[in-house]
Parts: sequence; structure tokens; C-alpha cells
Amino acid sequence: MERFFKRFVSEDKGAVTVDWVVLCAGVVGLTAAVYGTLNDGTSNVASGAGAALGQMEAGNF
Repeated sequence: MERFFKRFVSEDKGAVTVDWVVLCAGVVGLTAAVYGTLNDGTSNVASGAGAALGQMEAGNF
């Protein structure tokens, strides 16, 4: 059993996989946060532009 435990602890093939999973989870989380922030801001700008364009009369440039 001691030999199995030493071999298990010294094995590092799965460590790279864990690093990639953590890295990908961080990227996905950061992307979701940025999307949420930008979505609110661009939605407000688009609403304001739409309201301004809606108040204009045709041919009144």
C-alpha cells in the first residue's frame, strides 16, 4: 500500500489537465462578466439612439 501511495503522489500526468480546467473556467467566468457589463451599457446606448432617431422628422437633417 505504501508503494502505491508513493507512486500515486509522484504521478503528475493529471496535473496539466487540472490546470487547463481551472484556466478554462476562469476564461469562461471572465467572459460572462464582461458580457454582462457590456450588454447593459450597449443596450442603454442603443435605446437612447433609437429614441433620438424616433423624434426626428423625415428630411430634417
